[in-house]
Amino acid sequence: MSTFPTPCRKFAPFVVAGVLLGACAGGPQGASRGELRFVDTETAGRLRHAAAGRGVNALAPAASRTVLASVLAQFAPVLLTLLEGDSAVGELEERLVECARKAERQVNDEFFGGRAPTRQECGEEVEVDGCGGRVTRAMALGQRKHEVALRCAREVLQDLWRRPYSIEQRYRYYPNARLLETVSREEEARLLKEGCTKELWRTIKPDLVLHADGDRLRSVVTLDYKFPCPGTNVPQWKEYGDTSAYAGSNQGRLYMDALGGRSFLLSPRMGLSR
Repeated sequence: MSTFPTPCRKFAPFVVAGVLLGACAGGPQGASRGELRFVDTETAGRLRHAAAGRGVNALAPAASRTVLASVLAQFAPVLLTLLEGDSAVGELEERLVECARKAERQVNDEFFGGRAPTRQECGEEVEVDGCGGRVTRAMALGQRKHEVALRCAREVLQDLWRRPYSIEQRYRYYPNARLLETVSREEEARLLKEGCTKELWRTIKPDLVLHADGDRLRSVVTLDYKFPCPGTNVPQWKEYGDTSAYAGSNQGRLYMDALGGRSFLLSPRMGLSR
């Protein structure tokens, strides 16, 4: 979580689409092991897509540390300067990816005795959220895995990123007005407590934003954790449809348009991807 005052930024002209993100409170439901409790439909929108991914028959093993580091350095070469070398970039990448794998193992062990959930289990409805939307076990598991991964990522960034960073910072983004502003934690909590509201409609909430300096409206890189369910699905950015406030864009492109830095996915099987 970042600790800067709430700013806003005007942008140079460009055309961009974005994301419809609502927020509603949900109720608790049981699961195979332990208890899965869903929080809000803003999270539901992200996790519904992240859990689905693209089905494949088989995936190659996650890339090696060398490949991961070279991909991150290739698409965000400024990291080589900020971290003073490719070995440091590789270590940052490897440890953030390991947070995804740790979360996958820990939550699967908690609810499924260490095995991965089946496709049928992933698709089962576990509750209905405050807006009447269907919450699947895949979405609830994804939320729990996000919590574990982000706690781990905070420790990694405290060790390796000697510059400002934001974790789950919510932003309001108005592409037509070319305006980006932060939403305070207090305002976000108030809006979520109120239940269904359009106040969060034009907002984005990336998992991790790494900043080069104190300007938290500009990123070096933006990263989102994805936990496809079942795990053989391919992680991918959410595509925004005709009913979205920003139809025609996707989540990763929106992050780059709003915050400026490259955007990447982090997932247990695929590691770093774009």
